[in-house]
Amino acid sequence: MKKILFETHHLYYLPNFIPIIEALRSKGGYDIYVSMPQYMQERERKLFYDACSSMEIQVINADLEATRIEEIKSANFDVIVVGNVGQLRKIVSESTIAVMVYHGIGLKQSYYNDIDQRIDIRSVESEARYNKLKDQGHQNLALTGYTKLDPFFSYNDQEKNNTKAKLGINNDLPTLLYAPTFYPTSFDKLATEFEFLSTEFNIIFKLHNFSWFQSRYTYQSILAKEIASRSENVYLLDNSVYNIIPYYMISDVLISDISSTIFEFLPLDRPIIQAECLSLRMRHRIFKKRFLKKLDIPRMQELDFVYKIENPSELFRSVSFACDYPEEMSELRLEAHDYFLYKRDGNASVRLINEIEKRF
Repeated sequence: MKKILFETHHLYYLPNFIPIIEALRSKGGYDIYVSMPQYMQERERKLFYDACSSMEIQVINADLEATRIEEIKSANFDVIVVGNVGQLRKIVSESTIAVMVYHGIGLKQSYYNDIDQRIDIRSVESEARYNKLKDQGHQNLALTGYTKLDPFFSYNDQEKNNTKAKLGINNDLPTLLYAPTFYPTSFDKLATEFEFLSTEFNIIFKLHNFSWFQSRYTYQSILAKEIASRSENVYLLDNSVYNIIPYYMISDVLISDISSTIFEFLPLDRPIIQAECLSLRMRHRIFKKRFLKKLDIPRMQELDFVYKIENPSELFRSVSFACDYPEEMSELRLEAHDYFLYKRDGNASVRLINEIEKRF
């Protein structure tokens, strides 16, 4: 029996890990654990451990971070899977196979910078990214596809209907999913526009994890609550909803900015609107070059499969057009899927497990 730990820095890493856990369970022969650093926000940790307990996943928890780390080290895991570098070097033993399943595939440079030579296997979501990382000198790569998207290929109509019923969605209206990142975000300029759209569309707000749990960004969840409370057909997913996949499945159009969601929505071949009306901190407005270094500009320039808006006033027109002509950019979206993602088979987790087992 091989012991494997999923070290989860944030609640929103779980959707990347759950398909792997399910594939491991189907395969058998694995003793599976999860853990979250003790210094993370208490509410987030509680939601994380509650979610894992509901899935009957074993947890490693402790009152002190030093105690948690010692428990992990003493367990001598065969495999540790992480979503960022974080505490990696503190928790691995010399024989541990360290695996990176990065938590996002969006438009930030952190994808390339958050790396450590101790990682034995890095799961990569597309051939294009695999080739770029290889050109940068990385040798630990496994072309697997994006594990988070594995459930797309087994979702059924009953599950979709259950999600709609739980929200109370108006089945007579098209559904928009607004899923912005926390920074730099379109939320500040775009959020109130949805009040006007809500008479003609269902609107689902799926905020970033940090909009709930990091004090610098909680103003976003506060405003979203206010909008949802006074607007018909606006549905705010609360901080316990860590998995966006069910809401992709019931949405006709995605609206985002520089989030991974732009790429995650591609398998559905439905319209995507990218809001480029971002709010920047004062220092990033003054020193814009410093800000631009945080973004993957070449990747941004490759987004020919989205409708782009630079001004909030353009939102209604873009949404209406996307709903009226959903096939308009279909060919570009299909090409983008094959470029930004890997195979359409729901087996990214299986491919990753196969790579891990080659190391035993």
